[in-house]
This record gives sequence, structure tokens and C-alpha cells, in this order.
Amino acid sequence: MDYKKYEGIIPAFYACYDEAGNVDAGRTRALARYLLDKGVKGLYVGGSSGECIYQSVEDRKVLLENVMAEVGGKLTIIAHVACNNTSDSQALAAHAESLGVDAIAAIPPIYFKLPPKAIAKYWNDISAAAPNTDFIIYNIPQLAGVELTLPLLEEMQKNPKVIGVKNSSMPVYDIIRFRSKGVIAFNGPDEQLVSGLLAGATGGIGGTYAVMPELYLKAFQLAKAGEVEKASKLQDVCCHLIEMLCSGEGNMYAMIKEVIRLQGGPDVGGVRAPLLNLTEADKAIAANCAKAIADAIAQYC
Repeated sequence: MDYKKYEGIIPAFYACYDEAGNVDAGRTRALARYLLDKGVKGLYVGGSSGECIYQSVEDRKVLLENVMAEVGGKLTIIAHVACNNTSDSQALAAHAESLGVDAIAAIPPIYFKLPPKAIAKYWNDISAAAPNTDFIIYNIPQLAGVELTLPLLEEMQKNPKVIGVKNSSMPVYDIIRFRSKGVIAFNGPDEQLVSGLLAGATGGIGGTYAVMPELYLKAFQLAKAGEVEKASKLQDVCCHLIEMLCSGEGNMYAMIKEVIRLQGGPDVGGVRAPLLNLTEADKAIAANCAKAIADAIAQYC
């Protein structure tokens, strides 16, 4: 299979809300179009950065429908469809396939620690609801509480639709381990994109990509060209900017959405409770972040 469509920088898409905190179709389309114009490879819709665990099934359908209406066929679209029960996850998987997404993805069920057999059945049941669509395992053990092991991956590879792993565990070695089994791997932690690419990741899916796509696109280009020293230096810059984005009292994604607005991008609202929106003091940090990102783009891109 040709996996070229998965090579590159794929921002995790943010939830777009109106002033009342409801999913906003127009703002969703505006953000999708904004990122298309930035030159990214694709979008990862409905994941952690998209606040999926705080949304209803209908919310998530509306978001994906509007992303696909705006950029479907123009960008690679991976839809994260996992809910904490199988039937809702299957409904989202079938819906995603009906819209023509390139792939679906799923974390394991959270809260109860299920045995590998139950996790495999959960993922396979989701995949069965979208039988013509690639399936990507989302490994994020620090939040899901479950780690993707090699035996579990091997069990999942009996399903021919399983093509890869979005690896958001911190050890870069996990990318090497998963690749050794013949699947593609996406680097998840933004702080180690360059390291992940050098370890063989096909591309990156990241929560801060959309606020500074120019920097990550450049880092990807440098790493792929073998210019490791330049790529590593730019990665250091990105890490510093990530620390700035995380330095407020409000949630990082509230900060990112404000920075995008300050950059001249679309206003996509705040974040959904219980996530915290920005304080007045945070707005000064957002302004500093916007300037620091602009300065970095001017210097490195």
C-alpha cells in the first residue's frame, strides 16, 4: 500500500466553539481552511487536542462533517473515533467512513484497566464498523492508563486494516519497536518530533502544530534532508515555545486558540469545561507567545 498520504506534518485539530460553548460549524470550516493554506499534510480530527472526551457523539460528528466539507480530498484526514464504550465508537467509525476519511484511530478504553483480549476486541469491533478504512492505534499510556505492547500489536495485525500507530508515549524507542513489526508510526510528542523522525516515524501528529505549523514543516524538511543539526536546533526552539504555551493558568489549548486569533487566524472560541479558559493575566502570555512564534518563523523559515 502507498503510505505517502501519511508522510508529513498532521496537526491535531482543535474543537471550535461559539460564544455559548457549542460546536460551531463555520468556525470549524474556517480553521480547516486556515490550516490547508498553511501547507500541512493532513488533520487529525477528534483526538485529545480536540477535547473529544468532553463532547457528545453528535458534537464529534458535526466537527468531522464540517472539516470534510471544507478540506476533504485536499488533506489527509484521520478521524479519532474512540469513546469509552464500543457502540458509540462504532457509530463514529461508520460515520467517518461514510464521509470518506483516510483513516480512523482509537485509544483504548480508559478508567477500567481491561486485559489485552478485551482491548483487541474493542479495537476490532470499531474497525469492523468501518471495514473499508485504515485503522490506526493511538498509544498514549500516560493518559489512557494502558500501554500498547508488542504482543497486543501483533494480535491487532491480524486485522488487515491496521496500518500503524500514533505513538504519544515519551520513549522514542517505542517508535523503533512498533516499526520493527512492519507498521508505520506517527510521532506524537511534539517535543521530540525530530528524534521521532530520525527513529523512522512516517510523520508527526501534534497538538501544537496548528499554532506554529511553519516551524514544524521546516523541522520535518530539515530532518528528512539529513540536516540533523539544524533540525535539532529548531526542535529546541519549538520546545521553548511549547513551554511558553503551557505557562498560563488556563488550559494550553485555550492559550493556543488565543494565539491563533492574535496571529490573524480564525477565532475558534475557548475550551469546554472542566478545562479552564484563559485568565486576564494569561492574555499577556498569549501576546508574548504570538510574538515569539512570529520571531522564530522569521528567523528559521
